[in-house]
Amino acid sequence: MKKLPLLGDITPAQFLREYWHKKPLLIRNAVPGFKPLLSVEALGKLAATNHAESRLVTNVDGNWNLQHGPLEALPPMSQKEWTVLVQGVNLFDDKADALLRQFRFIPDARLDDLMVSFATDGGGVGPHFDSYDVFLLQAQGQRRWRIGAQKDLTLVEGLPLKILANFVPDEDLVLNPGDMLYLPPHWAHDGIAIGDCQTYSIGFRQPCYQELGEAFLQFMADSIDLPGRYSDPDLKPQNKPAEIPRPMLDTLIEEISKVRFTDEDITIFLGEYMSEPKHNVFFTGPAKPLTFGKFSDKASQKGLKLSRKTQMLYRGKHVFINGESFGVGKADRVTLELLANERRLDGAAFSAASDDVLEALYTWYQDGWIELL
Repeated sequence: MKKLPLLGDITPAQFLREYWHKKPLLIRNAVPGFKPLLSVEALGKLAATNHAESRLVTNVDGNWNLQHGPLEALPPMSQKEWTVLVQGVNLFDDKADALLRQFRFIPDARLDDLMVSFATDGGGVGPHFDSYDVFLLQAQGQRRWRIGAQKDLTLVEGLPLKILANFVPDEDLVLNPGDMLYLPPHWAHDGIAIGDCQTYSIGFRQPCYQELGEAFLQFMADSIDLPGRYSDPDLKPQNKPAEIPRPMLDTLIEEISKVRFTDEDITIFLGEYMSEPKHNVFFTGPAKPLTFGKFSDKASQKGLKLSRKTQMLYRGKHVFINGESFGVGKADRVTLELLANERRLDGAAFSAASDDVLEALYTWYQDGWIELL
């Protein structure tokens, strides 16, 4: 496996073995010559929309304030110590999406989004920790990061932000444009802007088991098949009518114990769950979609690609796209795995697809899940 300058000229395997979930890594000049992909004005316009998650954090005389978007306007640039954060910028900008995809040495099922934060001098969100891995890429100006591996994760009570009460940093770092800092989950950190500053955060999904378990039980509810209805032909007179009868309890235990789930059930659940679009993601198909014939002609010539918003995964014979799943045969699997991994198909690969796959691709095109090149 090739070394990646993005990781400090080490291989992804070495990074995962030595740093992932284990310890921080500072990478100087991870993206040489890197500049902001969006202006502050463009970021402000995105924060003003109701389909982008945004927050405005201010600190005036030590008093923290948090405002959730849509944000009608940002504070004046002359005002110090404010930060605007916009989640999922990769969903709205091709360059941001391309930057996020550079981190695909981590599975797509774990890769979450690209958050952009802009701060004026002194701006930040206070010392805190995240429950997930994060890469912090400096895009504009400088940011001072103080980080620590402290065990005490007690939070200050009564604040709108989750700020650590007893933050004790171990290291003090200043990042310049193009520098990047990786932090494992629960690693305490505090970033303070030195002048106007943009930082890009590449975050990863790390759902809790409770959340997954509850979602799985809901998923399995559609497949449970317990025919019949409770009956008790051998019922005896009761001296204690309020007590649940033991035979009734035993019968229910026996029937519910018939509910079983397989590896395949969990595979399908996980694929649908991890590819399900977030609540604020909406797809828009072409205003005037081409006929199937014209769509096929164009795709055969130039190919097609997945929408920035589309999440496509697979495992074995199962393919998952935007929360939906279906099984495919061996021949179709080649085409669809190529689309999922490369996020595009060239004309030759499209032309080689089966009629079933072509029909699915056309439906996805109409739904806005894929786009013609």
